[in-house]
Amino acid sequence: MGGDSEPKRGVNGLLSKLTPKELMGLAAALLYGAMSVSMAFVNKGLLMEYPFPNVVLTLQMAATAAIIVTGQRLRWFKVRPWDNRVAKSLLPLVFLYNANVAFALASLQTLNIPMYVTLKRLTPVVVLFFSFLRGKGRPSLQVSSAVLLTVAGTLLAGFFDLSFDLAGYAMAFTSVLLQAGYLLMVEKSGAEEGLNTNELLLYNSAMSLPVLLVIVGASGELSRAHTAFGIQMLSSWTFFPTLLVSLLLGSLLNFTLFLNTLVNSALTTTIVGVLKGVVSTVLGFFLLGGVKLTLLGLFGILINTTGGVWYSFAKFYEKRGQAARPKGEGVASEPLLPVSTNPGPRS
Repeated sequence: MGGDSEPKRGVNGLLSKLTPKELMGLAAALLYGAMSVSMAFVNKGLLMEYPFPNVVLTLQMAATAAIIVTGQRLRWFKVRPWDNRVAKSLLPLVFLYNANVAFALASLQTLNIPMYVTLKRLTPVVVLFFSFLRGKGRPSLQVSSAVLLTVAGTLLAGFFDLSFDLAGYAMAFTSVLLQAGYLLMVEKSGAEEGLNTNELLLYNSAMSLPVLLVIVGASGELSRAHTAFGIQMLSSWTFFPTLLVSLLLGSLLNFTLFLNTLVNSALTTTIVGVLKGVVSTVLGFFLLGGVKLTLLGLFGILINTTGGVWYSFAKFYEKRGQAARPKGEGVASEPLLPVSTNPGPRS
């Protein structure tokens, strides 16, 4: 028979079976992963030349707010008027976001990319733990084994990290705790308030800026950053382009993170983070340097990465099995993490 009658195979065949909602969820997840991988390396490169993480975060928030307001004025997208009630409900979200990013940027100053990604890969473990405390049930044997493997790999890699920095490790782990809470809070706030992605971005950036300006001003970081800016502009031709890319990617990463969490579950966002971590880990051994590990340390990163990938696939098949199981049959069909009641698309 002719080629037109043959079933579609490969990627095209798989995509043709997806619904528009599933395609949107897939696109959001892939975009978030790509932005996240790029952002880690751009921020690391910027902080190597310009070690002022709070100033960088403040500039990224200002750029995000400027882009949203400009887009609103040009009618590129719709943003509803400011609502003080909504702003008040989002205060915990703003705190978690800024604290997470601030600790992540600070840890990037002292950690190499592979170890940073290895530590951040503990985020699904923390999400799983929080879910268990909230009475969502015990994880399956597959998930539990993957979690143990991830944690074991992290401990092994850290023990044999020749460039071990206690402060860097502590800040990265604090970022993990904050990110887990942040993911759940974004999903909850988006559902309850009916906010779209751009509105969440505007509230987050506008409410963050005053606090960040007080911090960078009171700490003296702003004056030091101003002096260093002039020096870097004269001595490094790569500094200003890297700064501009960092501001642009910071805004895009915020957008894709909010979008992915609104159209997918918080668990999907976490899993995408784990998978993009594999790419970041591999690239980190070849870009920006700073990797000083023994053979056992490298083995620990491999174990950690394997555990992260195993966890992702275990959760995928577990979720698919629950969706196919009739309600009331076997274990509870409620997902591990709360799923938004937002009428928008969700995978």
